[in-house]
Amino acid sequence: MARLTIDRAQKRFGSYLALDDVSLDVEDGEFLAVLGASGCGKTTLLRQIAGFDKLDGGTIRIGDRLVSSAETHIPPEHRKLGIVFQSYALWPHMTVAENVAYGLTVAGVRDPERARRVAAALDLVGLNGFAERRPGLLSGGQRQRVALARCLVTEPSLVLLDEPLANLDVHLRASMEDEFARFHERTGTTMVYITHDQAEAMALADRIAVMDRGRLLQLATPSALYREPANTTVASFIGEGMVLPAAVLSAPQAGRCRVSVLGVEAVVRCRPDQALSGQAKLCLRARDIGLAAADQAGVSAAVERLSYQGGFFRMEARPSAGADIVLHLDAAEPAPAQTGEAIRIAINDGWIIPDSDPLDKAA
Repeated sequence: MARLTIDRAQKRFGSYLALDDVSLDVEDGEFLAVLGASGCGKTTLLRQIAGFDKLDGGTIRIGDRLVSSAETHIPPEHRKLGIVFQSYALWPHMTVAENVAYGLTVAGVRDPERARRVAAALDLVGLNGFAERRPGLLSGGQRQRVALARCLVTEPSLVLLDEPLANLDVHLRASMEDEFARFHERTGTTMVYITHDQAEAMALADRIAVMDRGRLLQLATPSALYREPANTTVASFIGEGMVLPAAVLSAPQAGRCRVSVLGVEAVVRCRPDQALSGQAKLCLRARDIGLAAADQAGVSAAVERLSYQGGFFRMEARPSAGADIVLHLDAAEPAPAQTGEAIRIAINDGWIIPDSDPLDKAA
């Protein structure tokens, strides 16, 4: 196991700044997910950690060892890390055991030590009895486990996973999520998991680093990211957050304040130490809003779309007070209103976003 420390990492490709002063610490034994859309910089960050590219600025340390800076570059094979890619990259003419043993063979490890470590790695990923099979006879999930065993057999101090579930179908992805979680629990290996899938990141990670346009926007637990996004970009990206303008009507008291939004007043969450006055940005989740009761204040809106989700409907409605805003909420079946009908929406909770958007300030 090893701690990973990244301090103000920068990487340029010509005039394009792919990593812009990225700093984060991954604790010894932690499972960190790096989350973002395509082009956000997450794979570029993985390449710097792995040593595939040279940094243009900043430093990367694995444990106490400096492995990357503008002046220092330790090659990948000397970083004592393992990598699992999207593609399994298994040799089709080799058996499972031969594929897993490949890194040990290149490193000069001989039997019986090599055979012992291969057997231990296959046992760790639940592939006992598969050693003599060829990759072509395995399912997608089993091949991904072979790739994981090949990574683990070299006993890395840090494991990097580059969207390892992207090529699997929905059912296999769910079972492999369980495999990764169980593996991390058994071994305590430090893991950095690159993904664009929020559900994967939320299910697996101890903490999640959200990236956009080469910058780290927020590093927090899955719960904190969902409940308390640090800025508007994270708020709208995570969990389909709805970001609305709000007028602050009261100072924070016990982590809550009163606001006016879309013509109604509501009590929402905020940072206890947050200096609030005038206009703010409010993040709403689908669970924060619902159909207003007869005696409850509500936002007048018209239903634009209904989609059945199995046991409930996702309802999209456009408030009459905000022509460019669409709210989405969940409604139990049978559908309480049809497309085009008028409804009133109650705002039961929400979060005042501390920072409008750090990316806009940096632009």
